[in-house]
Amino acid sequence: MKNFKKITALLATLLLAVGITACDNNSKEAAKAEPTKVSAVDRIKQAGKVRIGVFSDKPPFGYVDQNGQSQGFDVEIAKDLSKDLLGDENKVEFVLVEAANRVEYLTSNKVDIILANFTVTPARQEVVDFAKPYMKVALGVASKDGAVITDIKELEDKTLLVNKGTTADAFFTKNYPNIKLLKFEQNTETFQALVDGRGDALAHDNTLLFAWAKENPGFTVGIKTLGEQDSIAGAVRKEDKDLLEWLNAETEKLSKDGSLKRAYEKTLLPVYGDTISEKDILVEYQ
Repeated sequence: MKNFKKITALLATLLLAVGITACDNNSKEAAKAEPTKVSAVDRIKQAGKVRIGVFSDKPPFGYVDQNGQSQGFDVEIAKDLSKDLLGDENKVEFVLVEAANRVEYLTSNKVDIILANFTVTPARQEVVDFAKPYMKVALGVASKDGAVITDIKELEDKTLLVNKGTTADAFFTKNYPNIKLLKFEQNTETFQALVDGRGDALAHDNTLLFAWAKENPGFTVGIKTLGEQDSIAGAVRKEDKDLLEWLNAETEKLSKDGSLKRAYEKTLLPVYGDTISEKDILVEYQ
């Protein structure tokens, strides 16, 4: 009987040992199957480049010049980000986006950061994370000289041109459903429609309209400020928390060390001249 109990105890111990070994092996296999997640900043450094979404048709903020090179205010900021993150401003890969696909390009991992004149809105904040803002903006309305629109009431029974997916699109759709909107994907299409007379006015960011009207005689920004003042900021994916933290600190740094001011003087000042103050555009951090 004693021998039977010893044998039973020995078998139980052996089975327990086998079970523990099996669990250990399963844990090791699981660890191999689930590699440690690399942080967004480390992922960018390992890739040796940072992919930043910018506009191709929105001068002076983001556009492609005659040599096929990206230029503009957001482009200058992107170069600064690349230099501070990767040690070389040329390690930025510019990904050309449109207003309507900026969020999708982030969420589908086509870009690491969006800098395409991206206005912070509650709806967008539900899908992506915005860093600290670097620019101020409001909506404006431009129209042809001789038929300048100076009040929203004048847009009733008229056609207003907007870009799909912009704050102008959302603002008028929500607040003025009686105003007919003609929507386009690209900025060039929208502004050409105004030139061609396919619309009575065009609503967009006032910072863009001021520049466009100055370079296109015959048009006036009759409504200079519409709705609340908004902010423009860089944006990242919700899961890229470390990149968001870095971008927040970087935005403050670029303001404090004068990089934002230099970008403004290089790209925006030649267009605005003394019609707009730098302090009305840039967000300052002390």
